[in-house]
Amino acid sequence: QVTLVESGGDSVQAGGSLRLSCSASKNIFRIYSMAWFRQVPGKERELVAAISFTGKYKDYGDAVKGRFTISRDESTNMYLQMNSLNPEDSAMYYCAAQVGGTSESRLDSAKYPFWGQGTQVTVFA
Repeated sequence: QVTLVESGGDSVQAGGSLRLSCSASKNIFRIYSMAWFRQVPGKERELVAAISFTGKYKDYGDAVKGRFTISRDESTNMYLQMNSLNPEDSAMYYCAAQVGGTSESRLDSAKYPFWGQGTQVTVFA
């Protein structure tokens, strides 16, 4: 069992940047694969980015490739650097964790049993 807490959400003008953080209640490095998902009311939850439990492998949703970067430290934290934000990036962003993880399971929200409460990102034109 692990508890996740997101932070860093804010309102920002289009073209700006934000850095989201996810803090875990215990060490997650080399144990949990991690991911960021986002959701807008009335729409399905969308994968933003995922990172393997060692940090070696990273995956990105098509909408954010080249603009967002996922990273993690060797203890309890994961990050999402978001650049060139546009209004379509506005959403609630969630941190998620799964024990181990494969190249397939990292992309599947149903494979993540642990979730944070979310942090709101709003991008205005």
